[in-house]
Amino acid sequence: MTFETIPLDQFVDIFSTTTELSSVAIGGRIVAVSDEFFAEAFHLLLVEPALSLKGQFGPNGALYSGWETRRHNPTYDWCIIQLGTPGTIVGFDVDTANFNGNEAPAVSIEALYTTDGDPKKDDNRWQEIMPRTSLGPNSRHLFSISPTESVNFVKLNMYPDGGIARFRVYGHVTPVHPSDLRSFDLAHVFAGGRVDFVSDQHFGVGSNLILPGRGENMGDGWETKRSRLKDHKDWVIIKLGAPGNLEQVEIDTAHFKGNFPESCELHALFSDHDINWKTQRDDDLEWTLILPRTKLGPHRQHYFQLENVEGNTFTHVRVMIYPDGGIKRVRIIGRTDMSTTAAGSSPTAAEIMDIPSRSNSMTPAPQQAGSLPVTTIPVLPLTPEVFAPFGQVIQAYGDHAAAPKGTRITPANGGTASKFHKLSLLASSYPSDMHATAGISVYRCQPLAGIAADGTVELTALERHPFTNQAFIPMGHGSGEGLSETADKYLVVVAKNGGDDRPDLGTVRAFVASTAQGVTYNTAVWHQPMTVLGKSLDLACVETQIGDGSGLDCEIVDVEGRVRLQVA
Repeated sequence: MTFETIPLDQFVDIFSTTTELSSVAIGGRIVAVSDEFFAEAFHLLLVEPALSLKGQFGPNGALYSGWETRRHNPTYDWCIIQLGTPGTIVGFDVDTANFNGNEAPAVSIEALYTTDGDPKKDDNRWQEIMPRTSLGPNSRHLFSISPTESVNFVKLNMYPDGGIARFRVYGHVTPVHPSDLRSFDLAHVFAGGRVDFVSDQHFGVGSNLILPGRGENMGDGWETKRSRLKDHKDWVIIKLGAPGNLEQVEIDTAHFKGNFPESCELHALFSDHDINWKTQRDDDLEWTLILPRTKLGPHRQHYFQLENVEGNTFTHVRVMIYPDGGIKRVRIIGRTDMSTTAAGSSPTAAEIMDIPSRSNSMTPAPQQAGSLPVTTIPVLPLTPEVFAPFGQVIQAYGDHAAAPKGTRITPANGGTASKFHKLSLLASSYPSDMHATAGISVYRCQPLAGIAADGTVELTALERHPFTNQAFIPMGHGSGEGLSETADKYLVVVAKNGGDDRPDLGTVRAFVASTAQGVTYNTAVWHQPMTVLGKSLDLACVETQIGDGSGLDCEIVDVEGRVRLQVA
């Protein structure tokens, strides 16, 4: 095993496309340690740099953000670490920040792979991957090594004792993919995704975007500095864990409330080789627009169906934000292209590692000869931003900062309530001689039937109201049981108008709404008749109508079963 010392100014060149396999952010943990009398070993894996605690003391002595052992060890101290995910190791950062006079004089590193539980200090399977090497005080020490085989445990040996602030293991993830053709997050770090390039990461690094979970605060997302330039944009390029057929994307702005991007846009491309993004001319790349510029909101998960993806395979996705701001996570859902990559481990492994998985597909379903093509589209969670082209979402927000920008919120009822003003306005364009009136009706809806074994259901009809918008507000169970449970949901299916003045089925979008959400369909927007899931549900409908049965209030068209909705 060969190794070399890397100057700090070459960190980006050597390690920019690697993953910090040991980080607590992806599940790295301390398994066992010989001694941690002065400072506990968990500090080694923390994301943030080590802070100076000079002048602060605990019961055992001076405090340090790092791992520090007792003095006078006759042999050496050691710490066993389980990596957050198996991978091939290519280098290390051994940081002795703030340790001066009590730093570890030297270290060596061993590694192994096992699925038999936590290894012991004297396990005969340990293989040395970096020999004993000297360290200095209060310094970062970068080392590169020839790539190892896939390992999931490392042992850091410290000679003879002392302190180390941070220990970072860099390498490449051993990907975990479903063994079948299920959809999953192709960008996820455990799937082998990586962040290849970031235009700016002033407050939060781009590699956070593909980590597990939703994080703890703004610090574990990607955030750019403020721009004062007109038409500014920032972007991040994600290399997928495998070439894939893309379906949908989740853009999560958790914790970004006053600094979320105004909007985002996504492009994708296919490349059969690694790209040097510092020298690559963008004009020479064939980017495909897969999500047009779309507004984002604060502190929530946004789900978008992707465009221009059917029949295409992509390896890279560029997420562009306007003009700047912060995003917590990006989940790019799709299926591996089996013609260009082999499937990896079992679905169970992917689920254990918290890789988001979907059964949704936008690929054409198998058809009998001579029949019209049928497309299955995903049913995504309803959010105000994704629904904005079709209408408004009516809901309250426990965290007022998560409400859409511009929402007026005031205390009400003596301070026991919050009022969210005019989330949707009534609209009517009936001619005055039609004598249309506004009112509130109630729809008692029975739960959806006819769901196929694959979890899909046929979209049979769409309707529109040419002269009025129409709002639906969930009231409760249709059986008179009172308020509905949060598990009850209903479908919201919409489409834009086509050139033939009928629904453009290529624009059909489907959402699932909770009973804490109401919706307003804009005037003349095509939508599916109200459809509920689970139990029967009453919905109040606010609309303007003539009510004479002439057909002027509502126009209904048959869509010939050409679209199926993935509802389960």
